[in-house]
Amino acid sequence: MTASARWVLPLLVLAVLAATVLSVFVGSTAVPPGQTWAALLHADAPYAAVIRDFRIPGTITAIVVGAALGVAGMQMQTLFRNPLADPYILGASSGASLGVALVVLVGGTAAGGFTAGLTAMGRGGTVIAAAIGAALVLAVIAVLSRWVHSAVSLLLVGVMLSSVTTAVVSVLLTMTQPQLAQQFLVWGMGTFRTSSYRDLTVMVPLVATGIALAAITIRPLNGLLLGEGYARTMGINVGRTRLAIVVSAALLAGVTTAYCGPIGFLGLVVPHLARFAVGTSDHRSVMPATILIGALLALLCGVIAQLPGAEQVLPLGAVTALFGAPVVIVVLVRSARGRLSGVGL
Repeated sequence: MTASARWVLPLLVLAVLAATVLSVFVGSTAVPPGQTWAALLHADAPYAAVIRDFRIPGTITAIVVGAALGVAGMQMQTLFRNPLADPYILGASSGASLGVALVVLVGGTAAGGFTAGLTAMGRGGTVIAAAIGAALVLAVIAVLSRWVHSAVSLLLVGVMLSSVTTAVVSVLLTMTQPQLAQQFLVWGMGTFRTSSYRDLTVMVPLVATGIALAAITIRPLNGLLLGEGYARTMGINVGRTRLAIVVSAALLAGVTTAYCGPIGFLGLVVPHLARFAVGTSDHRSVMPATILIGALLALLCGVIAQLPGAEQVLPLGAVTALFGAPVVIVVLVRSARGRLSGVGL
């Protein structure tokens, strides 16, 4: 761990704790601080339902999702040696979107079949459909990764799968009723506030599994910084490593998309901020920084999206784009000048 990481990481921990408190105390519904404390301490307090049933689960969700997308983005950028790679580059988000589209846009019709049953389940059916769609894409990528021996070729396969699923969703949108299309588009904006404690009992263990698998690949990821040829000289099984990275990243992206919808830019921006913060590309320092910065940015974006006290909510995807777009521009400019500090390009 670098010298800068030794003092940056504790500061990030404090920042995440402060943002967590802010997320619980601030929201679209104006709640006095004293009433917030009372709701935290007593289940029968006036605003207990707002604090306990919405803000606390939403805050935990933001932490989990931010960390998951940050780690998945870090893995993709290192695997493909591409500073603009993100967690959704292999199509997990597109697969989840297709699953939700089939439930929302087709499930209510006579031809809905299996999706009609999921539609009747409400949010639970939407989550299941998104998880199935992401899992199917993951399965295809995992199988193909055993025959595709180039990271670039695997990247192209993921982009093509994403294009196909996106095209299918577009066709469905043009053939459905306007109100159903609007319902799907609202899901596509992303949100942290619809998760319940029951959702978290599934989401948290799955994300923890994905991050644990990512932690196991830290040494191979460091080897891949200088290319697959160099990694092989270090005795790294590149094929097995690639599969583990793909499974971990797709699991993290798929689970978060299933519960919160697609949330852009976090997975793209956070790894760059983490590398800048710790002053190195060594994943032993970058990964914990990525987890903390991902959680921090997700919490802050969640607070901003709530428009504190305004009784209105902004699309989460729009808020993350406002944060992420300037960083992407900086990355592109630095890359063009040949001074990119990201992943050894």
